[in-house]
Amino acid sequence: MPSKSYQTSDYLQTPQDVALYIDAALQEDDPKLLLAALRDVVDSQGGMTMMAARTGLNRESLYKALSETGNPKLSTLFEIIKSLGLHLSVKAA
Repeated sequence: MPSKSYQTSDYLQTPQDVALYIDAALQEDDPKLLLAALRDVVDSQGGMTMMAARTGLNRESLYKALSETGNPKLSTLFEIIKSLGLHLSVKAA
């Protein structure tokens, strides 16, 4: 029987799952890892088309911002986070 390949997005079912996943990526202090985590989250939420509709951002702009070479504006990150029902916070290191 063929096995199903692992997809991180299959395990991001609740807002709490998403929040913990993004927080873990942020803890690594690696912008590329954060972008990869956000791509996984977007996949779990219906993909770029769905995220574009939820944020009001252009789908192509989202693809570019969250690509491996992306460098999204802070306002784009805030729109994505807000659309997920989350907010960013800061704590002392």
